[in-house]
Amino acid sequence: MAYSLDLVGGSSYFWSFKHNRMHHTYTNLSGADDDINLGPLGRLSPAQRQLWFHRFQHLYLWPLYATIGLKWQLFDDFACLVTGRVGRQKSPRPRGWDLAGLLLGKALFATAAFLIPALRHPLWLVLIVYVATMLIVGFVLSVVFQLAHSVGEADHPVIADGAHRVGSEWAVHQVETTVDFARDSRLLSWFLGGLNHQIEHHLFPRVSHVHYPAISRIVEEVSAQFGVRYAAHRSFLGAVASHYRFLREMGRLQTDAAR
Repeated sequence: MAYSLDLVGGSSYFWSFKHNRMHHTYTNLSGADDDINLGPLGRLSPAQRQLWFHRFQHLYLWPLYATIGLKWQLFDDFACLVTGRVGRQKSPRPRGWDLAGLLLGKALFATAAFLIPALRHPLWLVLIVYVATMLIVGFVLSVVFQLAHSVGEADHPVIADGAHRVGSEWAVHQVETTVDFARDSRLLSWFLGGLNHQIEHHLFPRVSHVHYPAISRIVEEVSAQFGVRYAAHRSFLGAVASHYRFLREMGRLQTDAAR
């Protein structure tokens, strides 16, 4: 099923490296987790460089979130293929069947998204529908993932120069750098495929998301027993407000990390 990502414009090859290896292993660690790397456009970690215009990022990043789908489909995978990097990390370039699968997937996507519709409709209309669709998809994807990691309740560890180890055990690190939201909403859990239970998704990625609501109560209880902070927003809007506050805090020029 992972190869279905190639049919909708992404690369399952690079997604495996970027998401499964980097993000799920080094969650919220700047320089290793590419999901919190916005380049100069934004600051999502105390370890990242702070620029003067970041003081406005709690306002301007929201519309930019919508462009992530377009950037992913049309630029990111090709950039990874050419440079051999995902963010700052080296990534093995696909070869043989992996390379063929990547290129074939992009060709099939372009055929389905552009060529076939253009046979029945004006190209300008096809492009408008494509861009509008991907702006919606990009915004939803970005916001959902940001609510799980780029909020004040999630840890953003800063590793000292020269250090090569994370300060906490892997499972503890996943719980403390991730936040659930709207756990009691059956509608949202269905619509997001369980991604509102991000803690459980990080701990048990091979378990079906339909079990996450029940598992979340167990994880919360066990975390309390061992003194591990477990955070969850009661509502979707509460998580959105937390992300807004986090962006504003990270953008303030007077923070110590910017000095």
